[in-house]
Amino acid sequence: MCIAPSAFAQASANGVTLSGRIEDAQTRAGLPYLSLQLLLEKDSAFVAGRLTNDEGAFSFSGLRKGVYVLVVKSIGYRPIQQRVLVGELSAFLDLGALPMTRETQTLAGVAVTAEADAVSGAMDRKTFTVSDNISQAGGSVLQAMTAVPGVTIGQDGKVLVRGSDKVVVLIDGKQTALTGFGSQSGLDNLPASALERIEVINNPSARFDANASAGIINLVFKKEEQQGFNGKAGLMGGAGALWVRRENLPTIRPQYRGTPKINPSLSVNYRSGETNTFVQGDWLHSPTLNKNEFATRTYDDGRVIIQQVKRNRRTDYATLNAGVDHGFDARNSLTVSGLFNREKIIDYGDNPYFDGSLQDRYRLWQFLEDEIKYTAFGTAAFVHRYPQPGHTLTFTGNYSFHREDEKYFFTNTLPASVGQDAFKLLSDEHVVDLNADYVKPLRQGRVEAGFKGRYRSIPVNMQFFPGQNSPIDSGAGGWAKYRETIPAVYGNYVFESQRLELEGGLRLEAVHLNYDVNPDHNTYKSDGYRYFQPFPNMRAAWKFDDANKLSLFFNRRVDRPNEVDIRIFPKYDEPELIKVGNPALQPQYSTSAELGYKTTRSTGSVYAAAYHRIVDGTITRIATQAPGSVLLYNVFQNAGRSWSTGAEVVWQRVVSSHLSLTTNANVYRRTVDAFSVVNQYPVPVQFSAERAQLTSGNVRLNATLALPWEWQAQVANTYLAPDLLPQGRTGSRYGLDVGAKKTVQRGKGEIVVNATDLLNTMQVRRTIRGTDFRLVSTDYAETQVVRVGYNWKF
Repeated sequence: MCIAPSAFAQASANGVTLSGRIEDAQTRAGLPYLSLQLLLEKDSAFVAGRLTNDEGAFSFSGLRKGVYVLVVKSIGYRPIQQRVLVGELSAFLDLGALPMTRETQTLAGVAVTAEADAVSGAMDRKTFTVSDNISQAGGSVLQAMTAVPGVTIGQDGKVLVRGSDKVVVLIDGKQTALTGFGSQSGLDNLPASALERIEVINNPSARFDANASAGIINLVFKKEEQQGFNGKAGLMGGAGALWVRRENLPTIRPQYRGTPKINPSLSVNYRSGETNTFVQGDWLHSPTLNKNEFATRTYDDGRVIIQQVKRNRRTDYATLNAGVDHGFDARNSLTVSGLFNREKIIDYGDNPYFDGSLQDRYRLWQFLEDEIKYTAFGTAAFVHRYPQPGHTLTFTGNYSFHREDEKYFFTNTLPASVGQDAFKLLSDEHVVDLNADYVKPLRQGRVEAGFKGRYRSIPVNMQFFPGQNSPIDSGAGGWAKYRETIPAVYGNYVFESQRLELEGGLRLEAVHLNYDVNPDHNTYKSDGYRYFQPFPNMRAAWKFDDANKLSLFFNRRVDRPNEVDIRIFPKYDEPELIKVGNPALQPQYSTSAELGYKTTRSTGSVYAAAYHRIVDGTITRIATQAPGSVLLYNVFQNAGRSWSTGAEVVWQRVVSSHLSLTTNANVYRRTVDAFSVVNQYPVPVQFSAERAQLTSGNVRLNATLALPWEWQAQVANTYLAPDLLPQGRTGSRYGLDVGAKKTVQRGKGEIVVNATDLLNTMQVRRTIRGTDFRLVSTDYAETQVVRVGYNWKF
């Protein structure tokens, strides 16, 4: 995926709108129907002319970055020559009231100062057009993320930004249950074909929710706004897991191979006058070898256990997005939209366990998972536009519902018995958001202010049905309820001059979380937390010229535990490494600073940044061994302080008319301070670790080539270095993605062919060290997929 030319721009792609009001200096009355001219300062070239309206107001739209002179003439008044800087931080600028004095003078000459061409924007975000990502077309959003510079995929399938998974994922600027509130979910099944672009915001301003210390990823759905009827249809097909990377351990069912992929999509838009209607649908049928992890557990008493966790998964994922934009008049408009999603998952799992050698199997754990998820999201936004362009007040209401209906059926085969176990989980999430956002353009910037209120409720019910000689803890079931309220207010100020840019904001957030646990639970009790905290942000930049800019960022953010992080119910898809939440888990707070520099040339650009992030109360899973047993329990804990210091470089260059390159390198040193925690489940077990450090990073090289017969090809190489975990480390990984596309039917159609992880080398290795054990594993889950597809615009 290539960086778009406006990758860091804050102003609209349609240019900047400049407004103001001409008034009498004595009476303050507006002066109607005056002649205005906008000239370029450097050569006095005419740009545009206007007349003030009957109230003396005026506006110029579509202005590009540069320095202008506004000239106002009227008989009986002294002419105005107002120097105007149009920058890159604000889509709207307001000159305010320009008073005219009642006297007549000759128009003086206009000063001339040479200016260079346009420069990149605020450097707080990167924007990527999904259609440019040839090598990942037809896959999921998670797969598309692998081509985004600065973004990697962790060993547990989560998106990492600069090595951290504390990322919040928005859909069209809003949090939804589809992608998770304060965490990540659903990205592996959400079709990338539904998206127009992906925005990565490393340093969010105060108007964004304070959650997510590593940054924000905003998924922008497709939506056309052309007049009349138009749309796009597509169909992608392919196959994954083309060969077996490692044969199964004895006595289990075969791995999935040659898994078919089908992804039809359709988006339709109709605009008539002030009303725009859009509908978009996607369906993704994607059987996968979801997990295929081989592991060896070595205990201090000499026991060695060899195991495999294999999961053949079938997923059907349907998404429907629709809405209406309607303008009541020039100043008031309403947008109503809805998003519906259905995800059906069928898993067939095999987990064999061998004691010391492959001739001594002591357990075979097989399961069928039958899970269905429903998500419904509705939003209504009313926008009032004041007479001044860009001066707006927006009221937004959102409602999100997410149902998780999960059933597991297990067969527990031991040397002397066969047991049948099961559990059923039902979770309904309800989230209501009310927001008010105010924006007022200034002569050299803007002010923003707003309010957000949220109520979130998640009742969960878990029922366990243990069989003969079962590892299931039936006393850990029952009900629990998660209730969260968040009122927040924010203010943000942006200033821009010809050389200096400043942005400062403050968000005040009060959070109250109650987690109610049924009194019959054998370990955990009701818990929760509350805080009232300030979250400031600051950005300062110095423009040496239009091609070189230095920026300094500072912000404080928080990572609130999600409901699944504190969920009290153990999960048994892997019966000897059992995952469970922790209702005593607290938020982690981060403070980060970044110094960035960007230089732009006609053939490309270089962006370099140095950053440092400190995290207090680091949230992570800690595995401990149950006394007198080989079972391991993986529980979320606050591990104390950790920090990362690193540097990132993004280099983009057009080498020739046939070749362009984008390289991203990120190197950081991660440190986890010494800590000690106690896992309460199933019985209290203490774990302590000394300070650990490791230098890690990743490198990505994307090459886009123009080939004969109007073909375009892309080759993407990715290397991820070993990384540090609070209880161990992950191994290195390498992947090669290739793709090609050709435009046909006079630009109406497009043919796409690609292969993800062509060499089938992207495997996850990790080492975990506990007090009395060591676990070494390698996951050969499906990463290799070949696809072919066709898209048609109409």
